[in-house]
Amino acid sequence: MKKKIVGAVAMLFASSAFAASVQDVADRYMNLVLAVGVHDSSYVDAYYGPPELQKQATDNKKTLATIRDEVDGALKDLATQKAANPDDALRIEFLNKQLSSMLTRIDMLNGKKFSFDDETARLYDAVSPHHDRAHYMKLVAEIDKLLPGKGTVPERLAAFRAKMVIPKDKLKPVFDASIKECRARSAKYIDLPANENFVLEFVSNKPWSGYNWYKGNAQSLIQINTEFPIYIDRAVDLGCHEGYPGHHAYNALLEKSLVKDKGWNEFSVYPLYSPMSLIAEGSANYGIEMAFSEAERLAFERDVLFPMAGLDPKLAKKYADLRKLLGKLSYADNDAAMNYLDGKWTKEQTIDWLVNVQLYPPEKANQRVSFYDGLRGYVINYNLGKDLVAKYVERHVTSMDPAKAKAQKWAAFKQLLSSPRLASGIR
Repeated sequence: MKKKIVGAVAMLFASSAFAASVQDVADRYMNLVLAVGVHDSSYVDAYYGPPELQKQATDNKKTLATIRDEVDGALKDLATQKAANPDDALRIEFLNKQLSSMLTRIDMLNGKKFSFDDETARLYDAVSPHHDRAHYMKLVAEIDKLLPGKGTVPERLAAFRAKMVIPKDKLKPVFDASIKECRARSAKYIDLPANENFVLEFVSNKPWSGYNWYKGNAQSLIQINTEFPIYIDRAVDLGCHEGYPGHHAYNALLEKSLVKDKGWNEFSVYPLYSPMSLIAEGSANYGIEMAFSEAERLAFERDVLFPMAGLDPKLAKKYADLRKLLGKLSYADNDAAMNYLDGKWTKEQTIDWLVNVQLYPPEKANQRVSFYDGLRGYVINYNLGKDLVAKYVERHVTSMDPAKAKAQKWAAFKQLLSSPRLASGIR
C-alpha cells in the first residue's frame, strides 16, 4: 500500500505543476486531520491510510496553534490553484471546505463559542430551517387522530410502540434478514467491491442507536445499541443507513473511486465534524427510500420482519402510517438541539420538548440530550442532509417511465456516493 501511495504521488508530481500543488495540499490535509485527532479523540471517524502517518501524528504532537497556522497555509496555497477539469474543481472545492471546517473545529477546541447555526454553517456547510412549537403541534394533532384513546399523545404512542419492540433474542435474525434485503436491493444498481463485507455487533451504553466504523478495504464494523428497546422499523432503517446503500456502501465507493482509482489519498481519512458528514448521513437516510418504496417496505416488514420478531403483522400498516407522520417531526430535533446548546433551554425544558413535541421515546430522551452534548450541531446532517440529497438525486430524473426514472435516480445516487461533492455542490 505504501509503495502504491508513493508511486501515485510521484506520478502526480511529474504530470504537472498544478497536480503537484493540489496533491501537496491533499497530503498536508490528511496529516492535519490526524494531528487534530490527537487533540480530539472523536474527530477522526475513519482512517485506513499508512499507519505510520497516524503514529507520527501521535509521536510528534503539534499544538493547536501550530495546526491552525498550517491549515491557514494550506488554504492559501489552495487558493492559487485553477482547475484543469471538472474533477480537479471538485477536488479543490472539497479540500477548501474541509480545511475551512477544520479551522472552526480547532477554534472550538480552544474554547471559542459559536451559535448553533453559525457552527453548523462553518462545520457542515449548511444551516437548518427552524420552526416554532405551533408548526409541530399541527403534526402532533394528526398523530392524535391516528392513535385515538385515553391519555396524552405521548402516552398513547408509547403504548402502541410497546407492541413494536423486537425481543432481544430475535434481534440478530431480524437484523440479519433486514441487512441482507437492503444489500440485495442496493446490489441491483450499485456495484460494490467483490470482497466487501461487514461485522455486526450488538453493544450498549452509547449515545447513538447505530454506528458504522469503516475499516478500509471495503470492510466495516456495524454496531447496534441495545440499551433501549429497538422497534421493528429500526431494522430496515439501520440496515440501510449503516449498511446498504448507506455508510458501508458510501465509504466503499469513495475508497474504490477516489483513493484506489484516482490516487486521491486524502479520502482515506474521514473527519467526523466536517462537511463530509452531511453527505454521509444524508445519503444514508435517503438510501432507505432508495432501497424501498413505501409499498415495498410495508410488504417486507409485514410479511418477513413482523413474523420473524413474533409481532402482529396486522399492525404493520398502521405503524407505517405512524412512522411517516413521525418523520415529519424530524426538524424538531434540530430545534431542540439549537435551543439547548444556545443556552435558551434547560435540560428539563429540552426533554419536555423531545417527549411532548417531537414525541421522542421518553426512555431515550436523556440519551438524546447526551448526543447534543457530545456531537452538538451534528444533528442537522440526518434530516437536512437527507433533504438536500433527495433534491439532488430527484433533479436528475427526466423520464416519465417509472423503471427508467428509478434507474436515473440510482445513477445519480451512485455518482454522489462516488464523488467529493459537499452541500454547496449539490444545492
